[in-house]
Amino acid sequence: MEIKVVNLAEKFSVFQDHWNPRIVGELNGQQVKLAKLQDEFVFHHHEHEDELFLVIKGKLIMEFEDGSKEINPGEFLIVPKGVSHKPKAVGEVEVLLFEPASTLNTGNQINERTKKELDRI
Repeated sequence: MEIKVVNLAEKFSVFQDHWNPRIVGELNGQQVKLAKLQDEFVFHHHEHEDELFLVIKGKLIMEFEDGSKEINPGEFLIVPKGVSHKPKAVGEVEVLLFEPASTLNTGNQINERTKKELDRI
């Protein structure tokens, strides 16, 4: 088994598209993913999975049914399973996601943004 150091800036430089997470690591049934976000996503929830959003660059607004939270670089927010949420990027945002491998990016909403198979970088 090879133990690797992952350079986030290097990994983010490999892709330019938005709302298309890439897997950069796995541990204990969880995946570490990187994504670039722009504009807003869709309201959705994950029935069985919590999600961690760590902002690396930019500002992310996480909208909930009863309000919103602002997440800035170096900050993270955990969305508990079952909680409806909509990520909204202010400009372009680079985010690290930590979530179970079973997590579908659009949760309970299947649409043109759903990514069933993710690239590994």
